[in-house]
Amino acid sequence: MDTSQPADAPSTSSPRMTSIVCYLDFISPYAYLAFERLPEALRGLSYNMHYKPVLFASLLKHHGQLGPAEIPAKRDWTYRHVMWTAQQQKTQLQMPLSHPFNPLSLLRLAVACDNAGTPNRFVCETIFRHVWTGGDEASDTARLAALSAQLAPVQDVTSERVKGQLKAHTAEALALGVFGVPAFVVDGKVFWGLDSLPMLRDYLLGGSWFGSSAWDDVSALKVGMARAPAVRA
Repeated sequence: MDTSQPADAPSTSSPRMTSIVCYLDFISPYAYLAFERLPEALRGLSYNMHYKPVLFASLLKHHGQLGPAEIPAKRDWTYRHVMWTAQQQKTQLQMPLSHPFNPLSLLRLAVACDNAGTPNRFVCETIFRHVWTGGDEASDTARLAALSAQLAPVQDVTSERVKGQLKAHTAEALALGVFGVPAFVVDGKVFWGLDSLPMLRDYLLGGSWFGSSAWDDVSALKVGMARAPAVRA
């Protein structure tokens, strides 16, 4: 286990040690809620968690999707649901002053806090809470400067190297079939979203369902009808 990620530290009772990659974007309230839930959701398991920031907008563009906040009724529902979920799981959450916002500065900052571009849990936690607690503007210039000073990145945030690492994380996620955040990839399997955490735990425990062909069988399911792509103005 990466000792720089103490909040996820496992116990010795786990059946096996495995590596998990968490793809995240700080713009996503569900990524924040899942991040805060991880230590409890995976309690007692042995695992190495690697955090890789990705640009959610690039995932959406690649898959031809609208983001939840781009559909007005869904936007309102999403915010209601995440606020309700936060109080249910006892996670502090206040909506930022505006949302969505441009997360690039935050993503590059996270990447720049590690030479390999994979920030530890403390860095991700600090940035998530910058966005999702306090109710302030996430992209405010003064707040971003203070956040950067606090985290003291080891790379130049504006460098082509950092930009390239973020692009590489995003391209890697797409190649693995990731379509949204948060996404947890283990043994080539993608677990998507806050509500996938119980399923991820079951897999790590060696759940019998995963020993069947059910995981792969869904890919062979026939498409009964395909809707024509929407034309956007």
